[in-house]
Amino acid sequence: MSLASGVTTEEPAAAPPNAPPIAPGRARPRRPPVLPRILRAVLTGVTKSAAIVALLLGWELAPRFGLVDRTFLPPFSEVAEAWWGLVANGQLADNAQASLVRSFTGFGTAVAVSVPLGLLIGWYRPVADLLNPLLQVFLNTAALALLPVFVLLLGIGETSKISIVVYACAWPILFNTISAVRTVDPTLLRLAKSMDLSAPRLFQKVILPASVPTIFTGIRLAGAVSIVVLVAAEMVGAKAGLGYLINASQYNFAIPQMYAGIVTISVIGVAFNQLLVAVEKRLSSWRVPATS
Repeated sequence: MSLASGVTTEEPAAAPPNAPPIAPGRARPRRPPVLPRILRAVLTGVTKSAAIVALLLGWELAPRFGLVDRTFLPPFSEVAEAWWGLVANGQLADNAQASLVRSFTGFGTAVAVSVPLGLLIGWYRPVADLLNPLLQVFLNTAALALLPVFVLLLGIGETSKISIVVYACAWPILFNTISAVRTVDPTLLRLAKSMDLSAPRLFQKVILPASVPTIFTGIRLAGAVSIVVLVAAEMVGAKAGLGYLINASQYNFAIPQMYAGIVTISVIGVAFNQLLVAVEKRLSSWRVPATS
């Protein structure tokens, strides 16, 4: 303790001999409180599900109050009961499995073909100039309009159904991939060329990573298209699948079962889209999120 200038000051206590050194001016990071994070997660979940809950509530109440004919739109509780009955007797699992195998086979084939072809067309301008007129013709030809052609050429078996899914999914993936390659930030290209990167390295390190978000936009669109087109194809000459289940329920006037099949398709579509979103985030984890 010193008494200079009449001011009493205390010297800091000496640190124990075995204590680790403390970095000057650096405070230990504090973890955010757990309760606010939980409340924020709950609020986010409630906000995201509010519209779905409102839809289901309106679906339940409208037929019961006579706003719509419950013969053609039964309450959601009856649809849920019919859905559980289809689960219990195994019909839903069998038909869903048949649809998923066809859809994923066609979708996977379209991804495997369209992504490399789109990268090639987008990277080499002469190839794009040669193929673009033909691609525009096929792009503007609806897949369902060609369903009779696929049935005539390939029959009513599995081959025609998978082929129509491949055709419908190929174009969103292909054109988004071409657009992704052509719209890479020119600044990135100039920086990469200033480092004397070879063309293959430039493609691998710059073009391909920067194209991932736009490519996955096309893949997600194709994922939704694969289910819609397949359901339509299964209504023609199929003996299994969710489209067949919906069509057969309509003919037999089993309306709750028909809506149960429609709800199942919607749930599968949402789950598939969320899976693709998770894969996209994984592949684009290098990107810096935008700050507000």
